[in-house]
Amino acid sequence: MADVLDQSEVDALLAAVAEGGVDGGMAEPDFAAGGRSDVQAYDFKRPERVSKDQMRALQTLHEMFSRNFGASLSGFLRTIVEVRVATAEQLTYSEFIHSLPSPTVFSLLGAPPLQGQMCLELSPLIVYPIIDRLLGGNSDDIYIPQRPLTDIEQRLVQRITDRALATLTEVWSDLVEVKFELHQTESNPHLVQIVAPNEVVVVVGFEIKMGARGGTMSLCIPFNVIEPVMGKLAAQSWLAYSRRGSSSDTVRRVQSSVTRSKVSLRAFLAKTTITCGDLLSLAPGDMITTSVPASAEFSVEVEGKPKLRGALGQYRGNRAIKVTKR
Repeated sequence: MADVLDQSEVDALLAAVAEGGVDGGMAEPDFAAGGRSDVQAYDFKRPERVSKDQMRALQTLHEMFSRNFGASLSGFLRTIVEVRVATAEQLTYSEFIHSLPSPTVFSLLGAPPLQGQMCLELSPLIVYPIIDRLLGGNSDDIYIPQRPLTDIEQRLVQRITDRALATLTEVWSDLVEVKFELHQTESNPHLVQIVAPNEVVVVVGFEIKMGARGGTMSLCIPFNVIEPVMGKLAAQSWLAYSRRGSSSDTVRRVQSSVTRSKVSLRAFLAKTTITCGDLLSLAPGDMITTSVPASAEFSVEVEGKPKLRGALGQYRGNRAIKVTKR
């Protein structure tokens, strides 16, 4: 018990603390003076459950979707439609819902075998110009009404949504075998609750431009829907997976299509010049002389491009060209 202070020592220590001779508390590090700090800001309302590499992989995946969807819309609407990825971020579901206008075109999607639902929102600023285009208008001075779609307008918009779902299915097939399906369409997004309000969702925002008109489209993917395939979204495995898919299935499909294609061949036997008077006086049976011998090689064009060299001959009673070199 030698370390126990007696009353006189306690009184002396308290007096020293009161006079400032002894620091009465634990010194706090001076971060402003260059002290080391391991403290990082973290917002518990917006947890980052998807890594940056996985977010970049998702953005790359949907950039492919935007290019293919833009080409599909351009062919369907017979006009140039540009689609590009504008944003890709993590939000809570309540933040996503409160950022949407009402009314809007809000579609609930399924993607079996993935569990849960996704959301696809189309802004009325681009929906009504598309409807006007489908009905024969030019979308120049169209009025954007603040009301839900009529039954006829919903049927027209569903043709756009079906193309988006087909393109999503095609693009996502490089990651996982899914089939996107339309379950329901709503006009008020606040009435739809597919996950808890504080649940993390990945929102990919698109910009759609058709002539002078433009609008937005948003794809909301809850984290619990894509959680089973998050391992495939790492940067290196995603790139390797994409290359592996292109070197097998894609190459085989392209080769199968190309080998069945028909091309035209033209052979140029010789070239010469004549006057316009001689050209006008030509008649059946006339001879055109050239300086090229019959045994000389000539050019063979494939679809207008010179690809082969050949020699003139005969094969089983038919005129023939023997390929001599490429």
